[in-house]
Amino acid sequence: MLHFASNLDSSIHLAFTTQAEGNLALHVNDDPHLVGEHRARLEDSIGVRRFSLHFMNQIHSTEVVHIASQRRTSWTEPEAPTCDALVDPTGREALAVMVADCLPVLFVAKDATQKQTFTAAAHAGRRGLLDGILTRTVGELQAVGATHIEAVIGPAICGRCYEVPESMAAESEESRPGIRSNTSWGTAALDLPASAQKELSDLGVSVQQSGVCTLEDERFFSYRRSSRSGRLAGLIWPKT
Repeated sequence: MLHFASNLDSSIHLAFTTQAEGNLALHVNDDPHLVGEHRARLEDSIGVRRFSLHFMNQIHSTEVVHIASQRRTSWTEPEAPTCDALVDPTGREALAVMVADCLPVLFVAKDATQKQTFTAAAHAGRRGLLDGILTRTVGELQAVGATHIEAVIGPAICGRCYEVPESMAAESEESRPGIRSNTSWGTAALDLPASAQKELSDLGVSVQQSGVCTLEDERFFSYRRSSRSGRLAGLIWPKT
């Protein structure tokens, strides 16, 4: 796993899984029992109880859900919330976001007194990023009392590799200046990590980048490399 440290709360862990941890998604035509085993091993390795990771049914939206502690005995009941960001107002839950080229973004936040920690995990693909999922997540953190916020942008496809049609590049650049880039082979592309960093920085968020391209680095899953790809997870959880 790729680990990061929080500058706001040293008791919070942030990490991104690799292919070594296996596919963690139930929606990619994998054996659900095998996915369950991968999730169980992952929870054991990070020291959280079984079935305590909060996953999402991600749909490339701007929906944000505030989660609460719950006891579950399977990954299907209750169903994962349909959204693209989770906010934990307590900072005590284990959150997960799954990707295979899109941006996994993890947030740690504190209130003005520096006594309360809040956490969040967001999924930002091209559509969600353009529609404002990251700004919405920051707004939800501020709504629960956050005044200091940091974010880690995990492994994702980079601006040298995310080739898109010329029309899509032009449309995206019109709505979000600076997002357009060029591939290393000279065609139209989008740079989602750089655009996300600028958006968050403009909101006053301190940002760390993993600097890892999922297409270039074969340790990570990439949908562009294989449409049958599994999903890696961005994880944020407290020390126990």
